[in-house]
Amino acid sequence: MSRATQAEAADALAAFVAALHQPAPEEVDTTGGGRGGPMAGSSEWVAQQLAEATEIGLIPDPDAVRAVWEDAAAAPDWAGPALWLHGDLHPANVLTADGTLCGVIDFGDLFAGDPTVDLAAAWTLLPDGTADRLYGTYQPTPDAAALRRARGWAVNRALVGLHVGEAGVHGRPGGKATWSRPAHAAPQRLIATAPR
Repeated sequence: MSRATQAEAADALAAFVAALHQPAPEEVDTTGGGRGGPMAGSSEWVAQQLAEATEIGLIPDPDAVRAVWEDAAAAPDWAGPALWLHGDLHPANVLTADGTLCGVIDFGDLFAGDPTVDLAAAWTLLPDGTADRLYGTYQPTPDAAALRRARGWAVNRALVGLHVGEAGVHGRPGGKATWSRPAHAAPQRLIATAPR
């Protein structure tokens, strides 16, 4: 994928989530199955999924992945209004044409909360080196705490993808082998760009 196409993909995703992330009415679901609220509520689940993924050889550096999650969980919680969220941005829910994003599908999980749940897609959907482009294009520009939380939600999403992909590789129900490659790439990107 050319640099121009990579930039176009990041810009398209940033435009989509910025347009979606508008304040939601008070009656909209803000639980999101554990997404969209404080990250601490997902820490036990992440620890369990990380341990299981490590045990079967899906995570080569669990300590580094755990550090990304723990840093994200320690970041200040979202203090803004509950915004509309897609909440399920992964490779099976985006459409591409000519190497760039052209659509998003499956709004079945639509709920409201912290926008970093969707901003995690910079690490799980885009090519290497394009997360900064998305965050620079998205408005309003995410602050440091939001960027930390987005990295944590990317860990969460990658763990889901790893388990679904592994089930697909072994022909188990609900598995999708095509989820493996992007799910393996996300933790590597996150570790490679972790603050030192």
